[in-house]
Amino acid sequence: MVDDVVGGSAPTLGLVRRARRINRTLAATYPDARCELDFTTPLELLVATVLSAQCTDKRVNLVTPALFARFPDAQAYAGASLAEVEDLVRSTGFFRPKSRALVGIGAALLERFDGQVPGRLEDLVSLPGVGRKTANVVLGDAFGVPGITVDTHVGRLVRRWGWTTSEDPVRVEREIGQLVERHEWTLLSHRVIFHGRRVCFARRPACGACPLAALCPSYGIGETDPQTAQAMVKTG
Repeated sequence: MVDDVVGGSAPTLGLVRRARRINRTLAATYPDARCELDFTTPLELLVATVLSAQCTDKRVNLVTPALFARFPDAQAYAGASLAEVEDLVRSTGFFRPKSRALVGIGAALLERFDGQVPGRLEDLVSLPGVGRKTANVVLGDAFGVPGITVDTHVGRLVRRWGWTTSEDPVRVEREIGQLVERHEWTLLSHRVIFHGRRVCFARRPACGACPLAALCPSYGIGETDPQTAQAMVKTG
């Protein structure tokens, strides 16, 4: 399997087939895979995703109800007191830069997009504090535009699977896109994130309980005893 790893050229047919088998297995394993941030509008998802940097989705979901109620639209964020925003998002960590980004996003949306979150990647990444990862989350889950979200889980797992050897998120995104059908990109991202949070942990993956064991070139780097591994698996 190792010789199938993506390099600078097009992926081999063997790697494409294995990647799609992995995606199908993940789809069967996590039929409810989804964005775990709570939102009802594109703006709410954009805000929640900005807050999720270096923070758990669960923590963000505890913070956003009060934030969304206080700042329901771009105009509210643009006119917000930075101190008030900081107070509301403090527990998400890095609250000062996140707060500046939210106020800046509100102003940018008013100035350039009539107060509405744009549905194009090039427009989204022009907003303060918004990179490709955040943009792809918003595109995929708020607008139905396929996108690959390369967060820490996705990057770690696709390197373990031999889909890429790169640490560069943009290159990783491109190389994943060569392997899996475009219409699957958004759900694939969610499935990989679910698997990374529940089974394929950073320090000690639960290899012995992994549904991808037969497909994974990195099998054995974690716990291989089935019973011990199963006890490690997280269910929520």
